[in-house]
Amino acid sequence: MTNRTDDAQPRRARIAVTVVFALNGFLAAMWVAHIPVITDRTGVSHETLGGLLLLLGGSAFVGMQLCGPLIDRFGSRPLTIIAVSVLAVAVLGPVLATGTVSLALAMVAFGFANGGLDVSMNSQAVVVEQAYPRPIMSAFHAYFSVGSMIGSAIVALTLWVDVGVVATVVGAAIFAVVVLALVAPQLSVDDVAATQLSGQTQPRWWHRVDRSRLVLLAIVAFALMLAEGTAYDWSALQVVETFNVPDASGAIAFFAFSAAMTVTRFVIDPIAAAIGPAAVVRIGAAIGAIGMAIVVVSANFDDAQWIATAGWLIFGIGLAGGIPQIFTAAGNLSPVASGQVISAVVGCGYLGMLAGPAVVGLLSHLTSLSSALVVVIVALGVALAFAGQVNKRASTTGSSSIQLS
Repeated sequence: MTNRTDDAQPRRARIAVTVVFALNGFLAAMWVAHIPVITDRTGVSHETLGGLLLLLGGSAFVGMQLCGPLIDRFGSRPLTIIAVSVLAVAVLGPVLATGTVSLALAMVAFGFANGGLDVSMNSQAVVVEQAYPRPIMSAFHAYFSVGSMIGSAIVALTLWVDVGVVATVVGAAIFAVVVLALVAPQLSVDDVAATQLSGQTQPRWWHRVDRSRLVLLAIVAFALMLAEGTAYDWSALQVVETFNVPDASGAIAFFAFSAAMTVTRFVIDPIAAAIGPAAVVRIGAAIGAIGMAIVVVSANFDDAQWIATAGWLIFGIGLAGGIPQIFTAAGNLSPVASGQVISAVVGCGYLGMLAGPAVVGLLSHLTSLSSALVVVIVALGVALAFAGQVNKRASTTGSSSIQLS
């Protein structure tokens, strides 16, 4: 194990990882907030978009599962750098698409890169958090929300003043690559060489973890990310199409959701320390269900777009704290093959993110988009039911370095 040489090292790594989380949110917002525009440009229906979102989620899942073993072999730092770079290029694909086939190909590339980045940056976050005496994971995820909020605000502004969509996304991609180049040297270097130098092969990671707890964490991650993914993919469209308002108004709804996630995640770490992560998940799921119920019933009122937007905001408050608690617990389940443990839990979460938006899209073809969102309330009920199984934070006593082993 390589010991920490000075107090500045983990601080610099924390800043670098924070920037990566923000870049991920920023680039994701370039896709999410442009969904109404992209569907108009490509002419895809709700049902087709639901299938394409399923494809995106599937490619993200593949990227996660490939990334986990690579992290344990080469470290999360190089994988994070590669994933951000590829994502910056892939985000151009959806806005350049002209039809269903080109949009499908673009979404496969975007999903693959985003899935790999989700695992690698959370692996980085776990390594950095182990060097701190207090929880900091929710703060990392807060900056993902900061990036989403900034990105969605930029999209709303550029749509409002009629700036070209392609020009907006190209500028965002260039910005992301430049910022990555500035912070990449400060990302933490995982100590992945210790096991390899001993001449031993990597142990089977599932034999080194509490498998029953891993399953419970995966179930809650599935439910929460199903709900979160629905907001990313359908919030803007729900407001635009339910109330027949401009695309910019839809972007505002996603902005409200992102802003609520941002503010709440900045205060979750001390709350989790005070009441425990299980209570954070339980209370958050209940608040999220209330917010989604407001969104659903808003469709029964004329010109109630602001009621729907308020519902999306409350929904964001409820979802803010749950996933960081799950990812921290997963990252600390085992000191061996942390990348594969995280990829398993994040992957199950992405199965939820894959299933939720797709199911909503299919149901919206049979009923209405607002009515289809009842699926999210059911998922949050599952998360609430299993919240008590999200045990206390795994101990990191004795972890005096920002290395994995």
